[in-house]
Amino acid sequence: MDGQTHQPPKITEPSGELMIDLQAMNERVIAEFRANGRRGDGLPTLLLTTTGVRTGRRHVTPMLFLADDDRYVVFAANGGAPGHPHWYRNLISEPSVDVEADGEAFTAHAEEITGAARDRLFAKQAKAFPRLAEHQSKTSRPFPVVALKRV
Repeated sequence: MDGQTHQPPKITEPSGELMIDLQAMNERVIAEFRANGRRGDGLPTLLLTTTGVRTGRRHVTPMLFLADDDRYVVFAANGGAPGHPHWYRNLISEPSVDVEADGEAFTAHAEEITGAARDRLFAKQAKAFPRLAEHQSKTSRPFPVVALKRV
């Protein structure tokens, strides 16, 4: 080790006034979700558990989803950062994931959606949650769109 400790990611608004500790926020959302079966603010949220590419450890990430027929669709926005989120890199390496949603826990297969289908789903989610479009405007990286289908 280089003697440095890992610091959880933080987001600073352009004004510099608001800093959010994402790890702490995610832990609160996960605890609330598991205690109540949903998120307190009513946003359509699921818990996605992936396997770490490098570590093999299991990681739980809360995220908004879009219901699309018999699958859940998630968006790798990463707050508009230039790189993909860790959960996305994990599921590309290992597409078998665990999902907690709508009062159920199940294994799902993750598959990236591309082309016109990707654009349609992204537009639908951006209309429902304009912040997604705001995040997309921060980067030239197109956000991957991933379908989670129960196996």
